[in-house]
Amino acid sequence: MDESAAYPTADIASEYLERENKDKQVLAILLEKFMNQKDRILVQKTEMGGTEAYVGSVTLEWLAGRVRFASALPLLQQKYNPQTDNVEIDAESIDEIQQRPLDWSRQLPLAQYLISRKNHKFPPVLVAINQPWVDNSQASEWNSQGIALKSTTNFIPLDKEGKVGLLNVSEEDVTIYALDGQHRLMGVQGLMELLKTGKLQRYKKDKSPDNTFITEADLIEQYNLQPAYLQNLPKEKIGIEFICAVEKGETREQARRRVRSIFVHVNLMAAPLTKGQLAQLNEDDGFSIVARKIAVTHPLLEQQESRNPRVNWNSATVAAKSTVLTTLQALKDMSERYLGQKFPHWKPLDKGLIPMRPEDEELEEGIREFHKLFDYLASLPSYKLLEDEDTPALRRFSFEKDGGEGNMLFRPVGQVAVAQALGILVFRKGFNLDNIFKKLRKFDQQGGFSSMEFPQSIWYGILYDPNKKRVQVAGRDLAAKLLIYMLGGIEDQMERAELRKALADARRVENKTIGFDGNFVEPKQVGLPTIL
Repeated sequence: MDESAAYPTADIASEYLERENKDKQVLAILLEKFMNQKDRILVQKTEMGGTEAYVGSVTLEWLAGRVRFASALPLLQQKYNPQTDNVEIDAESIDEIQQRPLDWSRQLPLAQYLISRKNHKFPPVLVAINQPWVDNSQASEWNSQGIALKSTTNFIPLDKEGKVGLLNVSEEDVTIYALDGQHRLMGVQGLMELLKTGKLQRYKKDKSPDNTFITEADLIEQYNLQPAYLQNLPKEKIGIEFICAVEKGETREQARRRVRSIFVHVNLMAAPLTKGQLAQLNEDDGFSIVARKIAVTHPLLEQQESRNPRVNWNSATVAAKSTVLTTLQALKDMSERYLGQKFPHWKPLDKGLIPMRPEDEELEEGIREFHKLFDYLASLPSYKLLEDEDTPALRRFSFEKDGGEGNMLFRPVGQVAVAQALGILVFRKGFNLDNIFKKLRKFDQQGGFSSMEFPQSIWYGILYDPNKKRVQVAGRDLAAKLLIYMLGGIEDQMERAELRKALADARRVENKTIGFDGNFVEPKQVGLPTIL
């Protein structure tokens, strides 16, 4: 029997695979031919909400050199400030504004992110393609009624359905403007300047220089970067989506409204993350990583079926009726102010730059230290009350509905102030947590953290604002210094004198100073509290 007749399916499968491989080879040759054409980008055509778009990718170098900021659109040229790349807002231009003002203080951190993070990633950029005829009402591309006879995009389809093709982006024919992703563009431009010149100027928000630079040499040394890695950065590709500034059949005003509407919508949909959400997601900031770990593992904070949640994961504040003890943002702040004394290098060298993720060994050590701190905090009488009472009654002021203890340990600002003071005492002054908490437990037992809305409280005027009758965050640093003093951490007489003056100033209400007995006194009569 003929074996080929017995196994016809095998021959068919082999022939099919061979044909498929040949088709792939032909397709690869054609794609290479088309993709190597100058100023033509391979794209996929999409349509959503009646707007056609073309999705592709470009190198970072191309993006930096070819794409401009939306504020430079000819439509806004009369009010365009080339120094800041922003539109000057006045009565005439306010209705034309298509983007939020650029914040140039973000350029250096974004460029530093791209060069220092090997797993960096920017989302795609949305751009509009414009042509010179758009702003010439006499151009042949407009008919007598001012309707466009063609689109500003030149798409050459490569398939029958016109879904895949080449987009002509020749510099002679088109100009391109970023509608969404302008700060990404700013960061990429900064990266190119850094690689080209070896340094990058730091700017303030309005693009005025602050006379400091970041250098490529410093980054190479700090992040142990290799020359080959740096040379490859400009060739990396980023996603890009093109829309036309004017579609066929539109008037110039209709096109302006459409482009503006798209800009507004993409920005409204991109709601910024809250501080709490950033702390949840940040995998580079050591203090955020430690805070998350403690929030889910320490008995004082972890989720348990028998009780309400004790951590607010999103908001940076605690509502009056909330049953949580603290927030993730407060835990991150506590971590930074406590462990920052032991691991100062966890913070970036320059303000505004992105922190580097600490080594795993250091993270483990930081988690142990912070966990130990919370073991001690949990031993305070105020927190022991959580076994029988809920947080609102301990947090509320006495004059609020249902009354309360006004205890600063149940306010995020108070928690952060305590952590800040203890971090300085333990890691900078060599104090022992055992000795510290022996004193703090006694102080707490005597009501030292409670009733801060009354003049008898040390925290009156510092963490409690008697004028507005609410907590004031601005007093956090002074509260921390006061606690350091009370625990024996300030011996210098000049520093004590400055602290006493600051305390007297904080207790001033309507140009009068309130003493610890609740009566008006001369500022000099306000003394420092007793050392514990």
